[in-house]
Formats: sequence, structure tokens, C-alpha cells
Amino acid sequence: SLPVYDTPEVFGLHPNADITYQSKVSKDVLDTILSIQPKDSSGGGGETREAVVSRLADDMLEKLPADYVPFEVKEKLKNMGPFEPMHIFLRQEIEQMQRVISLVRSTLTDLKLAIDGTVVMSENLRDALDCMYDGRIPASWKKASWPSSTLGFWFTELLERNHQFYKWIFESRPNCFWMTGFFNPQGFLTAVRQEITRANKGWALDSVVLCNEVTKWMKDDITSPASEGVYVYGLYLEGAGWDRRNMRLTESKPKVLFEMMPVIRIYAENNS
Repeated sequence: SLPVYDTPEVFGLHPNADITYQSKVSKDVLDTILSIQPKDSSGGGGETREAVVSRLADDMLEKLPADYVPFEVKEKLKNMGPFEPMHIFLRQEIEQMQRVISLVRSTLTDLKLAIDGTVVMSENLRDALDCMYDGRIPASWKKASWPSSTLGFWFTELLERNHQFYKWIFESRPNCFWMTGFFNPQGFLTAVRQEITRANKGWALDSVVLCNEVTKWMKDDITSPASEGVYVYGLYLEGAGWDRRNMRLTESKPKVLFEMMPVIRIYAENNS
């Protein structure tokens, strides 16, 4: 009989570290397999690659949010107070979101024309075709947006991010902000600091520091805005767990690589 070898253990690391390593190796292998698969159009008896991608493009164009009308956005911001730090931040985020929406729309529209043979298939469109067929994010989209594992997740995130901005400007300010749905979360924190400084007479921005308090609530439990500061959600822990009863870090649970953090209240104090 063959000798049985135990897999070597990495001393001092949590068993979850091994899962992360194995996942990474598997992903690299699969990416390599995808990158060397033949790229010709004929898929035997099935649908051609072009037909699959064209159908996907139609589906995405149908779900893609409408463009923001600059005039409407300007009017809403004017009513909200255009020079408030949070509204300046919102304007910048909406501009960036509009760039992504426009880019996706133009790529998909041009790609359909290129598949039909109406326009020339450029390098950019060829990349989009290959990526969309494999469920990956086209390079030009990735560059203008955010990292994500697959095209499906990325597109869902586009719809969700846009929803937060749209509701904020056309309905009301969120009670709880999805912080990981911003292009520039650091800018959001700066705006929070500026807003609190302005609300307190005699505070100077240089001496105001941000503080965090992890609450016991999840996003759905929040029904009104924070009396002081802001509530944020969407943050995860990696390499640790969260003990909700005692409000502190713990060892991560076996096979749980990421743990959702409860809602966090971010506020500011004058550190003079």
C-alpha cells in the first residue's frame, strides 16, 4: 500500500488561511484555462459567441439606469444647499457614476453594431466581447469603476450603487450610508468631518478627529438618521470575527472568511 502523507500545516496560521490560498490557486488555474480557450466564432452546433454576447448586451442595456439630466441634478443640489460638504461629495459621486453609465452604454451599443458588421471591431470592443463571453469585466469598465469578481456581481453593484445616489438626490438623504458603495469613501469621511465642524460653533477643522462606535444593529434596524454623525454599513472583517454580544473582535469562525460588521456610527470630536 502507498504511504499516506499528511498535508503540511502552516504553523501559527488559522485554518481559514489555507482556504484563501486554495481559492487563489484555483482561481489562477481557471483564469489561465479561460485565457487559452479558442476564440473562434463557431461553437459547434450551439450558439455562436457573438450571439451569446449580443443577447447579454441587450439584457444589460435594458437594465442599465437612465442618464442623469445635468439640469435636474443641479436644481436638486441648489435646493439642498450646493455648498454643503456632503452635497459637494454627492455631486462628485454622481458625475463619476454618470461616466460609468455612459461608458457601459456606449460599449454595449458599439459592440452590437460591431457584431452586426456595421462598425469595425476595435481592440476595445474585442476585449469587451471576450470578457463578456467569459463573465469577466471588460478592462475599460474595470479601469473606470471598482473591483469585482465577475461581470454579474459588477453589474448588480452598478445598479445598487446608482440606486443609493438616485434616492439620495431625488428623494432624501439616507438614514444609513452604504459606505462601500462610494467611489471615494475617504472623501465621504472628510465631508462628514467638515459637516460636524460647521455644526459646532468654535470648532476648527484641523483639531476635529473622527471616532467610530460599532452598534448592535444591522442595516434594516435603522429607521432614522444618527442624532450626531452618520450611520454606515457594508464593511466586512477579514481574518477575524465579531462578537456582537461583547462588542469586540474574536477568532474567525471555521470556514467563514469574511464577516459582515454591524452598522457603525461615525462621529467627530474636537481634539483641542
